[in-house]
Amino acid sequence: MNDAANKPVAGEEKKAAPPATHEPWRPFESLRRQVDRLFDDFDLSWHRPLARTGVETGPFWQSGLARLPAVDVVEKDDAFEISAELPGMDEKDVEVKLSGNTLTIKGEKRQERKEEKQGYYLSERSYGSFQRSFNVPDSVEKDKIQARFNKGVLMLSMPKKPGAADGERTIAVSKD
Repeated sequence: MNDAANKPVAGEEKKAAPPATHEPWRPFESLRRQVDRLFDDFDLSWHRPLARTGVETGPFWQSGLARLPAVDVVEKDDAFEISAELPGMDEKDVEVKLSGNTLTIKGEKRQERKEEKQGYYLSERSYGSFQRSFNVPDSVEKDKIQARFNKGVLMLSMPKKPGAADGERTIAVSKD
């Protein structure tokens, strides 16, 4: 048999095929994973106090550590509005307090379930509380702040003082 057909021609080299996929160089990826693992090992929420991920489906009071309720703050022409989602709570469970320029919303959820049937007795209790504070701008008429509670949503309306927008102006930015 003649192996000449299988031998490479003189001066011809075999080249390695390029890799099928090319991964970008990420020099800090390893460091980021190590820091993420460090925080995961603590298993505390202090490093992400306002985090709300898509996998957190339960209410804020069902975890061992209190979560904060979802809050929206909107500025309108004549007022600031704050809405807080407090599902399963009643207005008697919520306290709104203004102290100086700090508006504080506090609440506590208490839930008990007792079930007695033949052969067993079940008693479950869950408690949770929260507190959120907001700085109130000087442009708000503090004595006219109103709070309404309806279907698990707390709505706060903080009207602005007349002429509060008059103090606003645009400052031109110049090039050095």
